Amino acid sequence: MKQASTTRYDTLSQAFHWTTAIAVVIAFILGPGGFGRQMHEGLDPATRSDIVWHESLGILVLVLTVARLLWVAVRPAAPTFEMAGWMQLASKLVHGVLWTLLLALPATALLALGSEGHPLTLLGGVRVDQMPLIANSSLAALADWGDVHGFLGDAILALAGLHAVAAIYHHVVLKDGVLSSMRPGKG
Repeated sequence: MKQASTTRYDTLSQAFHWTTAIAVVIAFILGPGGFGRQMHEGLDPATRSDIVWHESLGILVLVLTVARLLWVAVRPAAPTFEMAGWMQLASKLVHGVLWTLLLALPATALLALGSEGHPLTLLGGVRVDQMPLIANSSLAALADWGDVHGFLGDAILALAGLHAVAAIYHHVVLKDGVLSSMRPGKG
């Protein structure tokens, strides 16, 4: 059962938050532009470290997000802060969309790879050459999942930037402890 709220998130919540944020940013930077085109031209993704790292980090983000959601269900209560109603609403909306994107990005990546017959290549030489459940699903033909994945990648980075700006605003202007609640180390 959740305990009474404090002014800081627990250490595991902080670790999930910052590890996920770092993995998302690095995966975005390494995101292979034109990957589908290059694959159709015969590129083996295992020969490109940026692709292998991008896909490995994407799987890491998925694993972290699922583990984090499980932790949210049982962790100590999250800190709460007094703020205007519109700020509370905006915070809930941004967090909800971020959670959705953290799940949708790996899903759309797998849909893109599976529907186009491209392998999933991960660190350590792990490779999944075919994903017949995805390739043969009714979802595969609904969209160009590579384009959807690219759009969602841009969206998560933009929204994470807004999230960071809001946290800095709370720290510098409002001085209400919102940023400090997720900052690692002692309060």
